[in-house]
Amino acid sequence: MTEVLDVERSPARQPNSQKEPFLVVEHLSVQFPTYDGLVKAVTDLSYSVDMGETLGIVGESGSGKSVSSMAVLGLHDIKRSRLEGSIRVAGKEIVGASQSTMRKIRGNEVAMIFQDPLTALHPFFKIGDQIIEAYRFHHNVSKRVARRRAIEMLDLVGIPRPDQRVDEYVHQFSGGMRQRAMIAMALVNNPRLLIADEPTTALDVTVQAQILDLIQEMQKEFGSAVIMITHDLGVIAEVADEVLVMYAGRCVEKGTTKQILTHPEMPYTWGLLGSIADVVGDVDKPLVPIPGTPPSLLNPPSGCSFHPRCVHRDKVEGNRCVEELPELRAGGAPNHLLRCHLTDPDAVFESEVKEEIL
Repeated sequence: MTEVLDVERSPARQPNSQKEPFLVVEHLSVQFPTYDGLVKAVTDLSYSVDMGETLGIVGESGSGKSVSSMAVLGLHDIKRSRLEGSIRVAGKEIVGASQSTMRKIRGNEVAMIFQDPLTALHPFFKIGDQIIEAYRFHHNVSKRVARRRAIEMLDLVGIPRPDQRVDEYVHQFSGGMRQRAMIAMALVNNPRLLIADEPTTALDVTVQAQILDLIQEMQKEFGSAVIMITHDLGVIAEVADEVLVMYAGRCVEKGTTKQILTHPEMPYTWGLLGSIADVVGDVDKPLVPIPGTPPSLLNPPSGCSFHPRCVHRDKVEGNRCVEELPELRAGGAPNHLLRCHLTDPDAVFESEVKEEIL
């Protein structure tokens, strides 16, 4: 790296000195009016992430993972969506914030690695020009300095010959290289919060491991907070400190990674774990998929949204699972939350589920 780059490069930010975490989401709801009715994509969601921490958000497609994170970036069109609740970034309320305020935050304080770099990166502009534009928007530097910064970032994320690849287009990059370029663009301004939305989708396992290692290395270098959105619990086990499980737009379980993966207390989480292949156990043992399909967010089920697919609802007295929405309550461990009517989920897990999924 040249001396010019060392001078121009922003210093790694220090952990947030405020009492509350860097990102605080409280009672967030995101709805989309349609001709058929109101789509309740996210309902009453709360979580927080502090500097240096990684929160994993897991759930099936359509559970509200990406919608909630796009709200953090202010990417929902206010004319086509309804947002309620609070989102605070470094103590600043962003729900209802002006577009000029969000442009200052987006890419600088908070950045996102999108699931599909082919749709997130512009096909008509060179990779380097897109990174240069992202950097110059937040820094008063010449194009020459910004270009060197772009080359530095491409080198940092492991793209070979960055001084040449900086002038290439998206279609000239492989899938893994496109994802690395997306990471370079997301990190060019040293954001304090990085949201990674399915960053390893459609990549082979070797490249997946490289991308995850890269995100962790960048987090250590910059001290950033990270939100990892994925349906892959194997990814969560490797990178996350805490896990938020979402279903039908709501949080159904939250706790430390160890707690969620080794002693979950919500039947939906049991189902996610039961559908994962065990590479060290009996290879002939069949997977246990979750029956049915995720519900429509246009007409969600009454009561517990998981009850149409839950094989344990007969263990709850009366018809509470069908008629009554369970509150998000404390689980059996500190800082563990779950949304379920089972009075003793631990006993059910031990007797009927644990032998199958662990």
